[in-house]
Amino acid sequence: MLRIVSYPHPALRYESRPVLEIDDAFRATVREMFKLMYAARGIGLAANQVALPFRFFVLNLTADAEQPDQEQVFINPEIVKRHSSVEDEEGCLSLPGLYANVRRAKKIRVRAYDLEGTPIERDVDDLLSRAIQHETDHLHGKLFIDMLEPLVLHGFSERLRGYELDYRQGQTQGLIPANDELLARLQRLPRPTPEGIFTEPGDNTS
Repeated sequence: MLRIVSYPHPALRYESRPVLEIDDAFRATVREMFKLMYAARGIGLAANQVALPFRFFVLNLTADAEQPDQEQVFINPEIVKRHSSVEDEEGCLSLPGLYANVRRAKKIRVRAYDLEGTPIERDVDDLLSRAIQHETDHLHGKLFIDMLEPLVLHGFSERLRGYELDYRQGQTQGLIPANDELLARLQRLPRPTPEGIFTEPGDNTS
């Protein structure tokens, strides 16, 4: 059963592997991630936030399960252009209750695949641009707190220590496995086969 993992779970620092195949199990995982995202009242959720080491994330900027037409899935995303910059507030489902202003590109061009395996390339701005950048960072093992100025980050040090304490207590109580075991699980998860339908975005081979 999937669940959203909290900082400092090692999956949040794990460099995700490309998805090479879509099957029924993958689609079921996507659906479960949307359910978890809605339950947490989020607008985006990356695979490694549910301890899966693969390059995809789900978005619905409305955060409303009653608007499934707004659901988007980005598989093997790559941000190929960035324009201008803007600062705005961000939060993260893996750092519940923590919010800070983060400077990101105002407009980006993203390449990815959708849930049908169709290549997409889009120019996006505003909240969608920010959400895609935030979730793509997750797939590289990067959190929004990594983008904060040192003095700003220092202001959250007590909150971060609280997350760490809760996490360590969960391990002490046997509710969370040891980090070595969690990392071994990530390594053991099946690797995509060479016969999969995907190539990396931007690969022009046919």
